[in-house]
Amino acid sequence: MDISERMKQVAPSMTLAIDAKAKKLQAEGQDVLNFGAGEPDFNTPVPICEAAKKAIDEGHHKYTPVPGTLELRKAIAQYLEREYKVKYEPTEIVASCGAKHSLYNVFMALVNPGDEVLIPSPYWVSYPEQVKLAGGVPVFVDCPESSEFKLTAEALKAKITPRTKALVLNSPSNPTGAVLGRKAMEGIAELALRHKFWVVSDEIYAKLVYGEGHVCFPALSKEVAAQTILVNGMSKAFAMTGWRLGYAAGPSNVMKAVSDLQGQSTSNPTAIVQKAGVAAMALPDSEVQKMVAVFQKRRDMTVEGLNAIPGVKCLKPAGAFYVFPNVKGLFKPGRSNSMELSEYLLDKAKVALTPGIAFGAEGYMRLSYATGEKVILEGLKRIREAV
Repeated sequence: MDISERMKQVAPSMTLAIDAKAKKLQAEGQDVLNFGAGEPDFNTPVPICEAAKKAIDEGHHKYTPVPGTLELRKAIAQYLEREYKVKYEPTEIVASCGAKHSLYNVFMALVNPGDEVLIPSPYWVSYPEQVKLAGGVPVFVDCPESSEFKLTAEALKAKITPRTKALVLNSPSNPTGAVLGRKAMEGIAELALRHKFWVVSDEIYAKLVYGEGHVCFPALSKEVAAQTILVNGMSKAFAMTGWRLGYAAGPSNVMKAVSDLQGQSTSNPTAIVQKAGVAAMALPDSEVQKMVAVFQKRRDMTVEGLNAIPGVKCLKPAGAFYVFPNVKGLFKPGRSNSMELSEYLLDKAKVALTPGIAFGAEGYMRLSYATGEKVILEGLKRIREAV
């Protein structure tokens, strides 16, 4: 008895695998420092937790509408208009069990078998796998270190074909932390409008920007918004990874398809968590910025420490909470690629990093600095000694 051909094409998430291995070793009593997972080490803000407790006490235990309660969708719409000057009606928003779930729903709603989906590389590990699950063909657009890992209109244009159905846009980026400015966004938007393809704008790290503010892609114009599906969630900016609440916003016909799909799979996100989500959307931005300031300090510490290691070169990212150092100078027999180097560091230094090959970029490693300063300093020390 065999599994489906569809699932034979899908690779497991390497980031989750590295994280699981590190946690297993920690549970066995080993002193492993985990830089693998993209998860803030902060606790969820108290007002969000209190809203969930109140929801339990007040009996919000039942099914809700599939796309989320009207209260939550209104709160998301108000948040997006307040923060990014982009306007959506509640009917144009679907809340799901995390931004990853929202992305899966969107790809399933948009992509037909054989459709090409453009994915800037390095890329988050789930993009190509979700596209393949929808029957689509991932087409990678190289964003090299020489361009600071940023997508350019020129590189994008070269990959567009008559079968191009969508582009995945992720700014700030996972894994590189690259942030696209307005001029770059406008060049990409011009191509999308001219060639009539969808843009799936994954803005999960939108609040985690150091320096110039985030440019919300659908806010560029009404015409751009009509071809864009915005995806975001509560995990990163509000330290709510385990709560599993995300959302997609876009044209009502696409959102209806997303809601119909969700109605036949998971149905609504957890009712209690939706109440917490309403509180998150109302949280003062000053609370989020406190966390951003800490991340920025950690970023600077991490970049400085990595660049002090012979054989390592690391750009300073402008957003998210990852660095993506070039580690080709550390390769030698026995650790001649990023996977072997990752395994070597986990075995020799008890430090868990994610190999760049997982993100389509051999010769690099991803480190998450969403962890304490003492852990960062100790981890850098162990890496330096091990290599």
